[in-house]
Amino acid sequence: MPALHLFFSHRLTPEQEQDAKESLKVDRFIYLPEDLQQLFSNIPPHLEDLSEYMKPFIEHLLQNAKVGDFVLIQGDFGFCYKLVQASFTLGLIPIYATTQRQTMERVENGEVIKVSTFRHIRFRRY
Repeated sequence: MPALHLFFSHRLTPEQEQDAKESLKVDRFIYLPEDLQQLFSNIPPHLEDLSEYMKPFIEHLLQNAKVGDFVLIQGDFGFCYKLVQASFTLGLIPIYATTQRQTMERVENGEVIKVSTFRHIRFRRY
């Protein structure tokens, strides 16, 4: 069975885990090691080119992923674009999560408070 590698800034919800098991038939969830997670969650906006910055992430996939595994990729747009391309080259299946936004507003102390809640809908292939 394939694994799901997570290039994502937070943990999957139980609903997302269940959907991945059912719709993608994955049996393992592989989060980034803490050092890579910190780098992924804090991609420097001043870098003109991400090629060097991405090397440890590509190496992580080379060491841990096998052809046919899924890679959930969501974050910095340019980084995601390049990682999606690399995933295809490595025979992996890049995906992202889709959500439905539910918004509620209330007035409190003369101020409008807006709260958005996101509900997982499905995973979609790039």
